[in-house]
Amino acid sequence: MNASTTTAAPGTRASKLNASPIVEEAIDRAIDEIRKVQSGITAVRPPLSEELAARYRELLAQASEVRGKSKLFFDYHGSGLGNGPFVELADGSVKLDLICGIGPMFFGHSDPELTRIAMRAAMSDLVLQGNLQMNEDSTQFSNLLVEEASRCSRLAHVFLTNSGCMANESALKICYQKHAPASRVIAFENCFMGRSVTMSQIGDNAGNRAGIPLSTLVDYLPFYDAERGEASTRDALARLDRLIERYPGQHACMIFELVQGEGGFNPAPREFFVALMERCRKAGIAVWVDEVQTFGRTGEMFAFDLLKLGEYVDVCTIGKLSQICACLYSKDYNPKPGLLSGTFVGSTVAIQVGMHILDTLRNGNYYGANGSIAQHHQRFVAGIEGIASRHPEWFGPILSPDDTAMKHIKVAGGLGGMMRFTPFGGRKEPVNKFMYNLYDEGVLSFYCGHGPYHIRFLPPLGVMKLQQWDAAFEVVERALARTFEEISRKEAPKAQN
Repeated sequence: MNASTTTAAPGTRASKLNASPIVEEAIDRAIDEIRKVQSGITAVRPPLSEELAARYRELLAQASEVRGKSKLFFDYHGSGLGNGPFVELADGSVKLDLICGIGPMFFGHSDPELTRIAMRAAMSDLVLQGNLQMNEDSTQFSNLLVEEASRCSRLAHVFLTNSGCMANESALKICYQKHAPASRVIAFENCFMGRSVTMSQIGDNAGNRAGIPLSTLVDYLPFYDAERGEASTRDALARLDRLIERYPGQHACMIFELVQGEGGFNPAPREFFVALMERCRKAGIAVWVDEVQTFGRTGEMFAFDLLKLGEYVDVCTIGKLSQICACLYSKDYNPKPGLLSGTFVGSTVAIQVGMHILDTLRNGNYYGANGSIAQHHQRFVAGIEGIASRHPEWFGPILSPDDTAMKHIKVAGGLGGMMRFTPFGGRKEPVNKFMYNLYDEGVLSFYCGHGPYHIRFLPPLGVMKLQQWDAAFEVVERALARTFEEISRKEAPKAQN
């Protein structure tokens, strides 16, 4: 019996319920029915009827009205059923989901094994577990995380939260308390931390903090620039030295995104991080690694393990594919009682499903140079490069905000299950147009970067098959052709003038 199914102590009435053959038979029958019904969801398709399409448009209008916004980001409402990377919408259409809600659904839609776990979890007395009342699965989940983290770092404790943003809030409080009265924070340019009042101030996007009083003292360093290589590392280190000299003893922490998410799926070499982390250690500044998006999908469970940085990490935040988010910290950063709490950690379903996901990932063939995540990344890069070689006019040189060609940024990149590609030179308007055309044609994606702009995928690599990339690239190619034609028609009159 694995960690994800051991949720009731032997001899209790709950263990008797869990072992009931009546319950097992009922769940088996439900799972068999799900498998049978979802077997018809295997490819992208349009709405099943105009009647369903009309009802769907009404539903979308209601959603926009009740939210107080003019339009949803995508015209998306799910039916409640899918099949791996494919998801059925409420109009009966089917999309290939390669963004998965910006990462949480690593095992796609309606996975039978996750559904089985969720059905059992739904029998729990607690719909939501918290810090006053929790069941034993909360501690099992915590132990599993600490076990994996301590294998490659000094991280020894964990506090569970209901969102990545709240995990980051917990990390910041831990760093502030440890280094009081230090009140400044160092982060990378173009970082994203969440949308609470404080995290919106740390995140390097002015639009996300419009109207928010600025009360958090944040200093920014440039992230690694592949165009400049070692010079980029030297410049970032020099900037850090100037900050430490200007504000001696005033920085509580430096936040490290090992792969920038919203900033453009930008990786950096180990040497870049080591230089900065060693300088932070010397200056008594906490090293906080933000893995809310990287966790589980870069080639090892933790990206800091992939880069062999574990010895430097004081605090780490994780989330998304784990279902329940968390802040991990070393013994030296174990906070005083009362600093961390909260009414709810999350649902019992999320806790038990998250345990099953972590257990599956660590015992499956997902990680390492020959793991399935690496194979998917190679297939993704090869597919995009193939399209670019056949249709270079859809891509062109990748341009910086000042229209300088960025030769070191390849047309397809990212790391592991964090995948990005850059059509139309990375220009904002055509990239956004392509993203919406891609959705219309049947593939869910999202954007990232601030110039150049990229299309990003966070595909469900827990269940996606390598051959399913063929269907993805077929839609990508169709949407690229459509976008190129639309852009050409729009720009033709300008050229004539």
